Amino acid sequence: MCLACNSKTFAPSRRSMLLGGLAAMAAGAMPAFAREPAVTPDEALQRLVKGNARYIAGQRATTDFSIGRAALAKSQHPFAAILTCADSRVAPELVFDQGPGDLFVVRVAGNFVNDDGLASLEYAINFLETPLIMVLGHSSCGAVDAAVKVVRDGLVLPGHLPEMIEPIRPAAETALAQSPADPLATAISANIHNAVARLEAAEPILAGRVGNKGLRIVGAHYDLETGQVALL
Repeated sequence: MCLACNSKTFAPSRRSMLLGGLAAMAAGAMPAFAREPAVTPDEALQRLVKGNARYIAGQRATTDFSIGRAALAKSQHPFAAILTCADSRVAPELVFDQGPGDLFVVRVAGNFVNDDGLASLEYAINFLETPLIMVLGHSSCGAVDAAVKVVRDGLVLPGHLPEMIEPIRPAAETALAQSPADPLATAISANIHNAVARLEAAEPILAGRVGNKGLRIVGAHYDLETGQVALL
């Protein structure tokens, strides 16, 4: 027997139609936090650039973090991943005027790439489909300054700090070899470039995504005094 023919049995009641209509209206009224349309790497970068401009101007758009909190508990779809320093003065969500769920942030003093950080970024790219990674260094970086002093002055650091400095040492050596007026600033830039280069060459996930243009990896420098982020 045709189901459509049995209209008496299967015709929706006024109550069910009303409830269905209310459910549809409620769904349409909910903020679209569950899944935003996919963005390209360049579009993701522009969102960061515009957010930083708002931050500098004191015109933040993201203020109510309660909106969409329940939806974010179910899933996350960050449009950018940020590898940055553990420095307390560097807060990516503030610097780029973004809210919860927008950025996938990996932090380590000196913003260098280690295996744990690399694996975290691979997770964001492979499973969350994040199209952009930014390596964000900053002015007056204490970790890079320590690396410069270790190379130049033979500074001996306590505890596990020497292990942390080793990945930054090549940037310090490169900077000091150039005899710049500001060795720290030069080393900070070199350290950012080194991290970008390692990420771009990281097999098997990141390098492949970079090669097919599904992922872009950029370096940037955050000025603590002005709040400005400059792309390198």
